[in-house]
Amino acid sequence: MSDFTTLYFSTPPVARTVATAVFLASVGVYTGMLSIHGFIFHYSMLLQFPPAIHRLVTCFLITSKDLGVLFDTYFLYTYLSQLEKGNAKFSKKADLIWYLIFVGGVTIFVDQLLTGSYMYLHALLTAACYTATQDQRGMQAHFYVVTIPAQLTPWCMLLVGLLFAGWGSFLQGLAGIFAAHMHDFLTRIYPEFGRGPNLIPTPGFLSWIIRTPRIANTGYGTSYAPPADSSGRGGPLPDSWRSKGPGRRLG
Repeated sequence: MSDFTTLYFSTPPVARTVATAVFLASVGVYTGMLSIHGFIFHYSMLLQFPPAIHRLVTCFLITSKDLGVLFDTYFLYTYLSQLEKGNAKFSKKADLIWYLIFVGGVTIFVDQLLTGSYMYLHALLTAACYTATQDQRGMQAHFYVVTIPAQLTPWCMLLVGLLFAGWGSFLQGLAGIFAAHMHDFLTRIYPEFGRGPNLIPTPGFLSWIIRTPRIANTGYGTSYAPPADSSGRGGPLPDSWRSKGPGRRLG
């Protein structure tokens, strides 16, 4: 059990947290322990009192049925961990969280216009796949039992969704790709090629919220290491005592 716990907490924290929430919520719904009504979203739910703001998050937590609980969770974790560990755009956890917020918001807006869907995990999964594979051009990827160019993976996901779930799934995945491309355009393409600013920078409050103390595991417990002083000074003496003077010879 301790080995599993160690392995679990060694995974990328944002991808781990999102995938765990998706898996537990989906298992709860499909086993009857939770009501699916608590996970659907419609814009009218924001107009009631009190507004159901939490549904802006819960509508991304339900996978497709049966084996989809495992496959959707696995692919979501895979693509989010690739973004968290190996993508230069997401050097901080706050950057990835802001990406999820932005993509999720655009996805909900577009899907409400195009499909009237109530749950949006498929769109988020397609968006994460699109963003993760943009830096993998020229590489090969495994899609189920076939090998394809990595950048074609999200489009293959759209095709599979169309064949097995219909136009609603296809349009929802297309909305996810649109949201992911909009994020890429506003944060990378326009600043890099248009010589403009990043139009949607990560809000500073996100970095403040997720800032955590550094905790080290020891053989007898845990220890807390406060942030290092940027001036490089340390010790118990006041700063005025540590300042250098001309020096005097004693004796």
